[in-house]
Amino acid sequence: MKILLVNPESPSTFWSLRTALHFISKKAMLPPLGLLTVAAMLPKEWEKRLVDMITTKLRDRDIRWVDYVFITGMFIQRHSAKQVVERCKKPGKPVVGGGPLFTSVPEDFPEVDHFVLNEGEITLPKFLEDLKYGNTQRIYKTKEFAEMNDSPTPLWELADMKHYAVMCVQYSRGCPFNCDFCDVTKMFGHKMRTKTKEPR
Repeated sequence: MKILLVNPESPSTFWSLRTALHFISKKAMLPPLGLLTVAAMLPKEWEKRLVDMITTKLRDRDIRWVDYVFITGMFIQRHSAKQVVERCKKPGKPVVGGGPLFTSVPEDFPEVDHFVLNEGEITLPKFLEDLKYGNTQRIYKTKEFAEMNDSPTPLWELADMKHYAVMCVQYSRGCPFNCDFCDVTKMFGHKMRTKTKEPR
């Protein structure tokens, strides 16, 4: 199985720091941690490629290569995400959507074949099991929260680290606060969940 993991483009805003990054010869602040974590949960024997559209272009030959396209994104990336889905569907490639954008507004993406929503540590194994036996559903979702120690180490080798200004470490999920500008608690809840130092 050949899997293409796509992080859509982000518009140039204050928070993208795109102009400032030129001063240090970088293209993006952080690698797409969610996609790299999903990659680590896929079967080891599958071939995987990452296209972070913030640092590189999505080429037609990338799309032709794949059996499945896995796409994520945040709400600010929705325009690019729609374009990516459209490009992948033209040659008939099945698209799997997950992450904050697709969990929040799956109804905005009728072309997506499968939604693996909420926390992938819970919903992705169910999708993979169904895929193995040829009886996949369109939507996989849960109200449960994952144990953080069940989350694997991201597949860092898929990312070209020279493009990124800083690295990130996922230590926790959830937030006890309720800020009006942030919807992270809608996906991850108000209870802080943390990883231990022991490797998975």
